[in-house]
Amino acid sequence: MQLRNVTENDVDAYIRMRCDPVMMADLGGPLPPELQPDKARRDAAEAAADTSWIKMIIPDPDTPDVVAGSVTIWSDDTDEGPVSEIGWMILPRFQGRGLGKRAARTLLEQARDEDRWGVVHAFPATGNAASNGICRSLGFRFVTERNVTFADRVLRSNHWVIDPHTDLKSA
Repeated sequence: MQLRNVTENDVDAYIRMRCDPVMMADLGGPLPPELQPDKARRDAAEAAADTSWIKMIIPDPDTPDVVAGSVTIWSDDTDEGPVSEIGWMILPRFQGRGLGKRAARTLLEQARDEDRWGVVHAFPATGNAASNGICRSLGFRFVTERNVTFADRVLRSNHWVIDPHTDLKSA
């Protein structure tokens, strides 16, 4: 598995991830496909500027055009001030292979090694057993359930937190 920055050419992967009812079931339902080219452009610009780490997950380096999903760390403004947040999406045909966990671990290790992002928060939906399991297995600490806003939708989520310097569990 390897990670690479998102590019404007990842529109197809964005549509497959963000517009699919199964993929978006815990995130309030599918997003409009016509909005994805602009989202990919904005994300590619953020990744290129290094203001967010927006990575595409490549399951096999021998086939670099095959994308399994994405993993991202970004700064989010909240009522409590700015926080670093991590999130991931794995396409259905690649789920159950440990790619989400490996991708999240890789990005958290990079955050630790570069001493960037500080404490990192995750907000998977309360019913998303796989993502909550990834949080648990990587060493995130459960804080509470809370409502979060994603794509102008209010979702019930579990709030997890990790300090990559001290909490990240070894592989």
